[in-house]
Order: sequence, then C-alpha cells, then structure tokens
Amino acid sequence: MLRQEVAAGSELGKQAKGFMDAGKLVPDDVIVGMVGVRIRQQDAKDAWILDGFPRTLPQAEALDRNLPPSAAVSHVIYFALPEQVLMGRLTGRRTCSKCGAIWHLESKPTKTSGVCDTCGGSTTQRSDDHPDKISKRLEEYRTLTAPLLAFYRSKGLLRELDANRPAAVVNQELLKLMR
Repeated sequence: MLRQEVAAGSELGKQAKGFMDAGKLVPDDVIVGMVGVRIRQQDAKDAWILDGFPRTLPQAEALDRNLPPSAAVSHVIYFALPEQVLMGRLTGRRTCSKCGAIWHLESKPTKTSGVCDTCGGSTTQRSDDHPDKISKRLEEYRTLTAPLLAFYRSKGLLRELDANRPAAVVNQELLKLMR
C-alpha cells in the first residue's frame, strides 16, 4: 500500500517516501490515514489483511478506535525470526524493475545474475534493503514495534509462528493458525 501511494505520487505517498528511503518507519499520522482510506474501500468490505501495520502502540490503538465491532481484528500473526537470518533474507532480496518479481541471491536466484527469469528485466536491490538501513529498521522495531507483542497477547489475538523454517512449512502452519 505504501509503495502504491509512492508510485501514484499522492500527497501521502510523497510524505512516506522520504521516511522509507531513509530506512525509517513512516509516522503514525501518515500510515493511519492510508490504512483508514484503504480498509474502507469496497473490496475490503468483508475481510482484509494488514501486513506491516500496525507498527506502534498508537497505530494499534488508532486502528481499534476506527474499526466498527463487526470489523475488529481477529488474528495478529508474529513471524519470529532471528535477526541474523532476517538480515540475510533482506540483503539478498532482488526485485525485477519490469514485472516486480521477487528473487533472492541465495534461496531463489535468477538463472543469469541480475536478469529476471520471468520477463528479462533487470533485478535490483531495494534502497531500504541495504545493511545500514535494515539495522536502523531493526532498532526502531525493538523500540516501537516489539511492545505490540504484549499488547496483542493480552487481547488473546497474538499467534506466534517460527518463520525460520522452509516456506512451505511456515505456510501450512499459517493456514492452521488462521482458522
């Protein structure tokens, strides 16, 4: 959603881009505004999934305040992963500049380095996937986001998932948790 707003050149997207490029979290007022607009759209009427939101207690509280009881949060999934593994996954990620396909230098490499197997476009590393920016994001996570685990645990909504396993195993467990 953030990247769509940035690509569209919306005012909220322009505000978010500066923070994203610096490896920082987008401020609460900007992201809460985007989410509020998005979950009120027709295609989100019956159900929606938020990925990467909320990231702070004020965001979680704003989400709770702005949702009708019929649309309350039912599950919060926490993908637990050692930081060293996360760093490797993010620094190795590459995205096709043409079709958006996602590749990884180790776990899903392209046949020809730097060339997308799907469309032949060039693959690039996102600006926020460099080690220095990831380190900043992890520092902010520890300070701002980690408290959400206790918040949602106290509400009985938190589902923890060991994400340091093969994707197929994590996917199967995720499907079980969502029931």
